[in-house]
Amino acid sequence: MAKSFDFPIFKTKIDGEERKFSLEDPASRRKYFDAKAGPEIEKIRGYLQNNTFVGFLLGKKNSGKGTYSKLFMEAVGKEHMAHISVGDIVRSVHDDLADSTKKEELIVFLRRRYRGFIAVEQALDVITGRDTKTLLPTEVILALVEREIGKLEHKAIFVDGFPRNLDQVSYALFFRAIIGYRDDPDFFVFIDVPETVIDERMKYRVVCPICHVPRSTKLLRTKDIEYDAESKEFHLLCDNPECKGTRMVAKEGDELGIEAIRDRIEVDGEIMGMLSGLNGVPKVHLRNAIPVTAAKEYVDDYEITPSYRYEWDEQTRQVRVIEEPWIVKDEKGVESYSLLPAAVVVSLIKQIVAALGL
Repeated sequence: MAKSFDFPIFKTKIDGEERKFSLEDPASRRKYFDAKAGPEIEKIRGYLQNNTFVGFLLGKKNSGKGTYSKLFMEAVGKEHMAHISVGDIVRSVHDDLADSTKKEELIVFLRRRYRGFIAVEQALDVITGRDTKTLLPTEVILALVEREIGKLEHKAIFVDGFPRNLDQVSYALFFRAIIGYRDDPDFFVFIDVPETVIDERMKYRVVCPICHVPRSTKLLRTKDIEYDAESKEFHLLCDNPECKGTRMVAKEGDELGIEAIRDRIEVDGEIMGMLSGLNGVPKVHLRNAIPVTAAKEYVDDYEITPSYRYEWDEQTRQVRVIEEPWIVKDEKGVESYSLLPAAVVVSLIKQIVAALGL
C-alpha cells in the first residue's frame, strides 16, 4: 500500500463565528472564502499584481489537485493565475498534429528548444502511439510544458502532474529555469487523501464537458440537479455561468474505483515521500481528512463532506436532495470525516501566504 502521510490538522474554524455557508453554491462560497481567509486573499491579490509563483501539486492520482487549484483561482481571481496539467498538454499535441500549420509550428519549436537522445520525429511518433516501444523522454515533456507556459504570459502557475516518476524528481528542481522566471519563488503542495476517499470520489465523479470542472454526484454536488424521467437518472448541472447549465458526465473507467489505478497510486506515494525530505523548497501540506473526534475543535459542520442521494418528487416536480453523514476510515483505521474542497483551499491560501513570506 502507498505511504500514508501524517500531516498536521489545519484549523479553519473561527471561534465565535456563527454564520453558515453553502459550499456547493458559488455565491455563498465566495462569501465563505472572504470570511475565512479575507486578509490572506487580499495579500495574494496584491502580490499577483506584479509577481508570480510556481506551485507543484503533489498528490496521489485523483487526490483533488485540479479541484483545489481551480477553487484557489476562484477565491483570489483568475486574471493572474493558470493551472497546467502535464497530461492534458501531452494529449493536446494530438490535436496540433492533425493541423498542418500547428504541426509545423510544433516541430519548429521542438527543434529549437528540445535537447534529448531521440529525434523530434520519433518523439512525435511516441506521442501519437505509432511508436509503442519507446517511452516519452522527460526532456520532450519539459519542452511541451515550456511551450504551453509561453502562451500564458507572466502568470502564477500551478503545475499538476510533474514529476510523474522518480527519475523526473531532479528535473522538478530546475523547473523555474525552464519557465524563465529566474527570480520566481516555487513551492511544493503535498496533498494527503485517504484511499477510501479517492475510491469513492472516482466511482461517483462527473466532469463538465465544457470547462472540465470535476464534481461528484455523491460527495460534491452542484447547486442544480436534473432528473431524466426516461432513464430515471439524476444529473448534476455545471455551476459555471459560462457553461449555461451543461449536464456533467462520468469519465469512462471511473466506476472501477481506485484499484484500476493502483500502480499509479503507489508511484505517486513514493514521489511524495522522496520530495517531502527535500530541503530548500517551501512546503504546503493539505490534509483532506480529519478524525471524527477532533472535528468539532478544528472545523465547522458545514465544512465536512456529506454524502448525497436524490429523489424525484412527483407532486412538486422537483429533485429532493437528501444529505447524510459520510464517515470513512483512513489508512490507520481511524474513523474520519473528509473535508469539502473549499475548506482545504482555505488551508492552501493561508499556507501559500506563509510560503511566499507575505
